[in-house]
Amino acid sequence: MSLRSATLPALDADAPPARRRRRLQPAVAFLLPSALILGVFIIMPIFQSLWMSLHAWRVGAKEQPWVGLDNYRRLLSDPQFANALRVTLVFTVVSVVALLVLGFLVAYWLRRTTRFTKVLRSVYFFPTVVALSVIGIVWRFMLDPDIGLVAGIWQALGLQPVAWLRDPGVALPTIIAVGIWKNLGFTMILLLAGLQGVPEHLYEAARLDGAGAWQQVRYVTLPSIRPALLFAAVILTIQSLQAFDLIYAMTAGGPLFSTETLVTFMYRQSFQNFDFGYGSAVAWALFLVIMLISALQLRLFRYNDVD
Repeated sequence: MSLRSATLPALDADAPPARRRRRLQPAVAFLLPSALILGVFIIMPIFQSLWMSLHAWRVGAKEQPWVGLDNYRRLLSDPQFANALRVTLVFTVVSVVALLVLGFLVAYWLRRTTRFTKVLRSVYFFPTVVALSVIGIVWRFMLDPDIGLVAGIWQALGLQPVAWLRDPGVALPTIIAVGIWKNLGFTMILLLAGLQGVPEHLYEAARLDGAGAWQQVRYVTLPSIRPALLFAAVILTIQSLQAFDLIYAMTAGGPLFSTETLVTFMYRQSFQNFDFGYGSAVAWALFLVIMLISALQLRLFRYNDVD
C-alpha cells in the first residue's frame, strides 16, 4: 500500500458513493451557515437590485410597472448622473495616482526595519484603522471656518479662514486630501511588503554595473514590485469608485453637488427620493464602471513570471 492511499483514504475515488457522502456531510454542515448568509444578504440583493432596475420601483406605490431599460436610458440623459460620474472619476484618478506615488515614496523610505521606522510605520498606518465616518466627522469640525482648528491656525498666521467644505471649488480637493491622508498608511503597507520581497542580490548586481540610486529604483525596484503595485492600484480604485462614508460625513455631496459621487447619487435617488428603480440602475452602472476600469488596469499592469 502506498503512503498516499494509507494516509488519505478519504480521498479514494473508488470508495462507495454512500461513504463519500458521509465524509462530505461535516464539510457541508460547516459551510451551510456561511452559504445561507451569503445567499440571503449578498446574492439575493444583487439579483433583486437588477430586477428593480427594470421597473419603476417606488416605495409606497401600489404597482411597480415594468419599464425595461428605460431607467438606463434615463441615465444617459441625466445631467446629475453625468456630474456624479465626472466627480467620481476625478476623485478616483487623483486619489489613486497620489496614493501610489506617495505610498511608494514612504514605503521606500521606511523599507529598512529599525526602531525608528517601526514607530513611523505605526504612525502612518494609524488612520487606516479608524472608521471613515469618524474621520469625516472629525475633519468636518476641524475644517469649519468658524470654530475649526484649521481656521484658528489660519487666523493665528494672519490669514483669512477658508470655507473648505462650503466652497464648491475647494470642497472636492479637500475631501481628496483627507482621503489620501486616510489611505496612505494602507498603501504604504502593501508596497512595503513588495519592497521587502525584492532580492538584495539584484541591487548588488545593479551597483556592480554602475547603476545609481534612481536607476536602481527604475530598473530593479519598480519592475520587481509590479504585482504589489497592481494589487494596490486595483484595491484603491475600487475603494475610490465606491467612496461614500467620508464624503457623506463631510459634505453629503454638496455644496451644489460638487462632491456628489455615483454612490451618494444612488443613495439620494433611492433613500431620499425613494426611486429604487432608478437608484438600482445607478448601482449597476457603477458596477459596470468598476469592471471596465479594473479590466483596464489588469491589462496595463499585466504580469507573468517570465517578465
